[in-house]
Amino acid sequence: MYLCRMARRCEVTGRRPRVGYKVSHSNRHTKRRFDINLQSKRIPLLSELGEEGLIRVKLTTRALKTLYRKGYLP
Repeated sequence: MYLCRMARRCEVTGRRPRVGYKVSHSNRHTKRRFDINLQSKRIPLLSELGEEGLIRVKLTTRALKTLYRKGYLP
């Protein structure tokens, strides 16, 4: 499986940065980018073949919180 490591995208949920407008006091609109809170985390990889190890993924803090809450991460 090929994973692009440079993209600012969550590898679990697929969330990407959004584009919007910065609005000044005089109501001028200029384009800006709303980045996601992306973290790099090493998570355990468990397979049916008995192979265990760690894999490095980039995920958002919302996905990280969900993985902790569901019990996938210690």
